[in-house]
Amino acid sequence: MVTAGLLLAAGAGRRLGRPKALLPYRGRLLVDHAAAILTAAGCQPVVVVLGAQADQVRARTRLPDVVLNDDWATGMGSSLRAGLSALTASAAVAVVVTLVDMPDLTPAAVRRVARDATADALAVATYADGRRGHPVLLGRDHWAGVTESAVGDRGARDYLRAQGEAVRLVPCADVADDTDVDLPEQAARLPG
Repeated sequence: MVTAGLLLAAGAGRRLGRPKALLPYRGRLLVDHAAAILTAAGCQPVVVVLGAQADQVRARTRLPDVVLNDDWATGMGSSLRAGLSALTASAAVAVVVTLVDMPDLTPAAVRRVARDATADALAVATYADGRRGHPVLLGRDHWAGVTESAVGDRGARDYLRAQGEAVRLVPCADVADDTDVDLPEQAARLPG
């Protein structure tokens, strides 16, 4: 069964002072690194949602499928909606969703969350103390419900919470770190 990858990378990085997609990371942009993780994990297709300074990001990368979110300033919800809409024509039965600002995510974590992907599956990575994070697996049967609940800076969180025990919790702390890059001092520590 085909599992797509969806990378949300449209934000302006207000606290950071620039879009996170444009951060240098190990000789390339952080957005390229994040898309490569999804590809290495076997996701197909990999769709990247861009918004803030999208022209600059596109000019400096060779990203797979790109979706432009003109409403990026309204929050992550609009990017999730745009990405899911773009994937409806694909053969994917499920999608793994992640964020551009997680440099220590690994293909192993993505594969673990995507394991047993079906159209009715839901799964969420967990980290220290059971903290829920990304990546998140959304089976196709849930895309309409997620799209309806994704508003402002809230992606699939409310929808997943409402599904209760139907959401498979996937421990990933042994194969990935969910630390995100939000502040200039965090970005300064990234290997350029």
